[in-house]
Amino acid sequence: MLGYMGTDLGTIVVVEDDTNISDLVDLYLRREGFRVIQAGTGEAGLAAIEREHPRMAILDVGLPGPMDGLEVCRRVRASRSLPVLMLTARDGEVDRVLGLEMGADDYVTKPFSPRELVARVKAILRRSDGGTQERSEVLVAGRVEVDVLRREARVDGVVVQLASKEFQLLQFLAERPGRALSRQQLLDGVWGQGWYGDDRTVDAHVRQLRKKLGDALPLNTVWGMGYRLG
Repeated sequence: MLGYMGTDLGTIVVVEDDTNISDLVDLYLRREGFRVIQAGTGEAGLAAIEREHPRMAILDVGLPGPMDGLEVCRRVRASRSLPVLMLTARDGEVDRVLGLEMGADDYVTKPFSPRELVARVKAILRRSDGGTQERSEVLVAGRVEVDVLRREARVDGVVVQLASKEFQLLQFLAERPGRALSRQQLLDGVWGQGWYGDDRTVDAHVRQLRKKLGDALPLNTVWGMGYRLG
């Protein structure tokens, strides 16, 4: 188990048996100012969580031994409200549903972008932080953070200026990740059902989002229908 001191953003426990992945996550989190504790098994990870009282845990689903990441998540959730992000090499719906049902706040499928993982960590912590801090609702799509309260879109932490309808379209898509949405659904949801334009308006705004956000935004065309985010 390795520990590295960062600034004062708090501790994150990373439970991952692949040292290459664990070290990569460690590196990117430390760059952002977090203190990171690594563990290679579920048992070691659970002990580190109990000892360190971290702000968050990142758990690999497929840990070796009798205690995998799902079991660690279940035990953590039984005793505390610690935010949890799951890592999984398996893209199966069952794994994702099980992780969320056991209390995980989000999941990332391997291979993943370290920058996207850091963005998701920040978004989860923003949602979970209370006290005197202003609560914000931040949606994550690829490397893009969609801050609903601030009405900001950020790529790797840098604000990208969007027109009002561009932001509304991005928010509508980000609130429905993985869903194929028709142009008419997007028109109704963003412009309103009483709007009398045609669906080329959606295409024009999608082009602007792609131009401004680039490959940071996983916005896919569903041919003959519309678009899907993620």
